[in-house]
Amino acid sequence: MFSTINSILDAVDSFVWGVPLIVLILATGVLLTVRVKGLQFSKLGLALKSIFRKPDGKNGEVTSFAALCTALSATIGTGNIVGVATAIVSGGPGALFWMWLAALLGMATKYSECLLSVHFREVKEDGHIVGGPFYTIEKGMGRKWKWLAVLFAIFGTMVGLFGIGTFSQVNSISNAVTSFFDPDSTMSVVLFGRAYSRVTVITSLVLAAFVALVLFGGLKRISKVASVIVPFMVILYVFFGIIIIILNITKVPAAFAEIFRSAFGFRAAAGGALGAMIVAMQKGIARGIFSNEAGLGSAPIAASAAQVAHPVQQGLVSMTGTFFDTIIICTITGLVIVLSGTWKPELGLQGYMVTKTAFCSLLPINSTFVSFCLMICLVLFAFTTILGWDYYSERCIEYLCGGKLGVVKGYRVLYIVAVFFGPYMTISAVWTIADIVNGLMAIPNIISLIVLSGTVSKLTKDFFAKSSRLQ
Repeated sequence: MFSTINSILDAVDSFVWGVPLIVLILATGVLLTVRVKGLQFSKLGLALKSIFRKPDGKNGEVTSFAALCTALSATIGTGNIVGVATAIVSGGPGALFWMWLAALLGMATKYSECLLSVHFREVKEDGHIVGGPFYTIEKGMGRKWKWLAVLFAIFGTMVGLFGIGTFSQVNSISNAVTSFFDPDSTMSVVLFGRAYSRVTVITSLVLAAFVALVLFGGLKRISKVASVIVPFMVILYVFFGIIIIILNITKVPAAFAEIFRSAFGFRAAAGGALGAMIVAMQKGIARGIFSNEAGLGSAPIAASAAQVAHPVQQGLVSMTGTFFDTIIICTITGLVIVLSGTWKPELGLQGYMVTKTAFCSLLPINSTFVSFCLMICLVLFAFTTILGWDYYSERCIEYLCGGKLGVVKGYRVLYIVAVFFGPYMTISAVWTIADIVNGLMAIPNIISLIVLSGTVSKLTKDFFAKSSRLQ
């Protein structure tokens, strides 16, 4: 039965993430890069400095930094540790190259979608801010496109409930914790007709409880928790990664060469280069978007709550999220995996174990300590992603039900239940479902970005024409 379900999911995934969607996402990144004149490169320094800008807007619920941390809490997750590993195992080291390309173009995409979200946001009677691609589509493209906004909200809810938000994150957390405390599954218990480690069961209960404690505090509690956890977990993970790269600096050029050869199928046998390249491209872009969410339409929901005087200000801050997520963190993970060789299919490693084995084999310190630190990083990464995606999907539900907060609270309970059941899903099914709903969510958002690219260009020109006053 499970094999049949996995086969069906794989077929749907291949269709959704076929060449047309990959081309559409990359082409949109190219279009927006041209419309904003390569702003992701020329204004990156300004964007980084703007992260800690003091609030200067009348509307908004949180600072630009808090909005960025809320977005990063959702983007920096298992995609950075497990997602990169699955992409390299499935598509070869070349998948990392396509992650980079998608991220560099995706910075323009992230800038544009967050700018539009702030521009078209609404302030409700009780003072809270609502915004995101559904409002961008409805107000920017017109009421006749409301059906597209509704589609986005439906897919966004599915991504939160079945994709990035719950199953994939909780599954990765439980696997990491169980592999550390009960690697041989000696403490097993039968649930749902299958044997699971008691550690897995305890993890699901504790995690669901902690998620509930934070979620019932609303956006401000989520952003407060994220503002503390996100910087800490990033620094810890990057620290270990940089140590490995420095210790293996003489092997880094060869690792990059391996990545580029694999990206264009040069390692494949004669006649198989194009197929190998397409697989690397597909896995790299899909996992890259899973990780940094550029073009997905999620980060704009958090960005819309920022206290800024001009939409461009938050667009600049938001695009740094893609830079931190993929260009820095995913690159570190990918390089460590390529340097160690743990991605090779003959080793039979999957998901988290690929990254864990890579770090343990290359760090010259106690492997148990390394495993523990890596487990903590993954738990924190995934925990904050669960929080961020609840906020995103709640805003989608709020849009769909016309602002009925009772429905939103009911969804929040359902979300917590999904967190509890996450560990009991199979790894392959979890990641395939996440890929499918990610792709479906991206389509309405990408359409709106193409249609409203002129608005992005105009707002950008207006801001920098008055930059001496607003910056």
